[in-house]
Amino acid sequence: MSVLHLLGTAGEGGAETYFVDLVEALQRAGMSQAAAVRRNAGREARLRRAGVPCKVLRFGGPLDILTRPAAAGFAALQRTKVAVAWMNRAARHTPRGPWARIGRLGGYYSLKYYKGFDHLVANTEDIAEWIVDQGWPAGRVTCIPNFAAAPPDAAPVDRASLGTPEEAPLLLAMGRLHENKAHDVALQALAELPDAWLWIAGAGPLEAKLKGMAEALGVAGRVRFLGWRTDASALYRSADVCVFPSRYEPLGNVVIQSWAHGLPVVAAASQGPKALIEDGDDGLLIPVDDAGALALAVRQLLDEPMLRARLAAAGAARVEAEFSEAAVVAQWKALFADYGAA
Repeated sequence: MSVLHLLGTAGEGGAETYFVDLVEALQRAGMSQAAAVRRNAGREARLRRAGVPCKVLRFGGPLDILTRPAAAGFAALQRTKVAVAWMNRAARHTPRGPWARIGRLGGYYSLKYYKGFDHLVANTEDIAEWIVDQGWPAGRVTCIPNFAAAPPDAAPVDRASLGTPEEAPLLLAMGRLHENKAHDVALQALAELPDAWLWIAGAGPLEAKLKGMAEALGVAGRVRFLGWRTDASALYRSADVCVFPSRYEPLGNVVIQSWAHGLPVVAAASQGPKALIEDGDDGLLIPVDDAGALALAVRQLLDEPMLRARLAAAGAARVEAEFSEAAVVAQWKALFADYGAA
């Protein structure tokens, strides 16, 4: 009696990466699972390596009349007890049947896609409260956070391979090259940190604009645009400080991952990071869109190794207590058991 996970997006991003991370973790914990996904060769390969039966579906727009019946047939074949829709596109195509339907929300999505669903899972308390405020029954909303883990065998990236001096203070920014992620703020801060280098890991529509901005600011020689990477752990292990100046961020998975890898983090006080970070205890918060404040906070961390160590230790303790794989998987398994999937 299995859980069927449905993911309707084809691209690469934090939500898509975590989708596979969680399915793999549940598989390690003994869950019987299957996945219906939009075509993505890398994602399909990871799922199959994990032993998860995988079916590729179109997950098209409103005129796609084939995906839902195909998903229903696959669900029946897998003896599905619970179908989990990851985000709106998957929810639109999740069929009714003799299984419970659960929506997993990582943002403030329109709830019209989840009409008739049995349960919603939010990955932050704030999103869960927002869902209830929209009129969803509180007893059918659960907050289950993302987990973070640092593979013990992940070695740092060789800085020389990216033309970065070994002794230079290294900042890491993770996330799509999108306006919400505020990589422009990180570049402006770098201009005030003449000894530091910056790696930006992510792909997106603003790549040319950000590279032009780096040239205009005179920092292009100290910036490396890494594109989409599949070795996030190695990047976290390479840096001295994580900078996360997102203007809009419902969760802030980068914060949790930084904590898991022992990397101190400076984040803008957007919704997710502000809810996660205890300023001065396990990270530093700065105002949104304030490059000067970001530069000052980074300088403080670079100049005070004891502060860096204290924040990193406190972040690691938070992960162990709240965001470990074991803790998060246990919450998912308990929810699935409530709907007959064990």
